[in-house]
Amino acid sequence: MKYSVNIETVYQELPFAERFAAAKRDGFDFVEIWDWESKDAEELAGLCREHGVEISCMGGDGPISLCDPANGEAYLAYLRRSLAMAKQLGCKLLAVHSNELMPEPHPYAADLFLQYSDEEKTSAMCRTLRAIAPEAEAAGVTLCLEALNVEVEHVGNFLKYTKDAAEIIRAVNSPNVKILYDAYHMYLNEGKIIETIRKYQDLIGCIHIADAPGRGEPGTGCINYRAVLEELSRLSYEGMVAFELFPRTDSATAVRAINAVRAGL
Repeated sequence: MKYSVNIETVYQELPFAERFAAAKRDGFDFVEIWDWESKDAEELAGLCREHGVEISCMGGDGPISLCDPANGEAYLAYLRRSLAMAKQLGCKLLAVHSNELMPEPHPYAADLFLQYSDEEKTSAMCRTLRAIAPEAEAAGVTLCLEALNVEVEHVGNFLKYTKDAAEIIRAVNSPNVKILYDAYHMYLNEGKIIETIRKYQDLIGCIHIADAPGRGEPGTGCINYRAVLEELSRLSYEGMVAFELFPRTDSATAVRAINAVRAGL
């Protein structure tokens, strides 16, 4: 397994440019970021070189909903820009979602959900991902489709369950379109973390970790992440495991908890 830390959520006590060094100091060779549009590509590349880290994953979609049939061309245009940025930075994973990600609480457009059936929205997602898949393959970048919880942060999000993400991934049928399995989100929506990982292991391209409730570091909620990592090891999972969490007290305490779980293997 490879481990990454999301420096948008961890190390918030530090200026963004200093978080790369902090991650490396704490034993991470990979970092995650969210949006790339608000950042300078040359600066990001320079920080990675300076501190010996790689960007493992970043957001691939912007203010456009993948599940909206009317947005296919606009979504493709944005995703092509994301692929170009990922290739420039050597980032191998792009996170994509059914709906645009908006500030909390999510005011998802009710008319989108009334105007189109679930089948139409699923078909739109498959159609767009199938169209971009050859370009992702050529760029050496994997698109990771992430379902989000609708219990706390993302009420109204269309893609809620791993089984539905898997249905889309299988329909697209590309080695460069996978599932981003977020254990925090899926614990809230469907539970059965280990059983789900076993069932869909061949479709998973990245795993996100945060405890629940609260989205803090391991040990602050009720998910047994030592058991989850042990199962991933048993399954010979070789993908990325990213700690995308909000420290309950401070980043130093959160990193100690993260490293304690990693050492448990």
